[in-house]
Amino acid sequence: MSTGELLSIEPQELQFPFELRKQISCSLQLSNKTNDYVAFKVKTTNPKKYCVRPNTGVVLPRSTCDVIVTMQAQKEAPLDMQCKDKFLLQSAVASPGTTTKDITAEMFNKESGHNVEECKLRVLYVAPPRPPSPVREGSEEGSSPRASVDNGSAAASEFKAASRAFSEQHEPQDNSSEARTLIARLTEEKNSAIQQTNRLQQELAVLRRGVNRSAGGIPFIYVLLVGLIGIILGYILKKT
Repeated sequence: MSTGELLSIEPQELQFPFELRKQISCSLQLSNKTNDYVAFKVKTTNPKKYCVRPNTGVVLPRSTCDVIVTMQAQKEAPLDMQCKDKFLLQSAVASPGTTTKDITAEMFNKESGHNVEECKLRVLYVAPPRPPSPVREGSEEGSSPRASVDNGSAAASEFKAASRAFSEQHEPQDNSSEARTLIARLTEEKNSAIQQTNRLQQELAVLRRGVNRSAGGIPFIYVLLVGLIGIILGYILKKT
């Protein structure tokens, strides 16, 4: 902790858990040790890299104020993780009732005879915290996690094998039963079609003999019958 006559500053170093392409923040706590209003102002050697909120303010008597410093996302890691950036925190006694809007740069001008305290803070990059590793727990009987995993895998394998055997025993029977029914129906339709074809052929033969016996027969009826028989045969063959 940095202790001056006006403010106590905690911590004295700004520590950032450095990660590429990620904004990182840390905080400062300012404690007013006096019975006066104390104005403060935060400066940095690299203002484009950091955002300070609030960068100016007033700490009421015997009270505290938190300052958040945010480092912008960085695209490259610094050499050896060393940072040369620094911060300067200036503080001065202010008039009672002073607010942030009343703070001016002249209040922190030593050349004007103002009593200004200054505290320099350096920046440190630290390794980001590691996520906690999962805790492996054994069974109540004291078996190891590996044994539990193996037992679970074996049980899963047995379940899959039993399911596969059950499917092989039942599904083929259902499929074969449906296939036999379909084959029987198609066979019956085929036999019926064959019988109809034979009957039509016999009728056609009778018609031909009748036409041959009578030279004065009607050719149009003969052609009509032949066309009708062809249509029926085509429909039967397509259906089978």
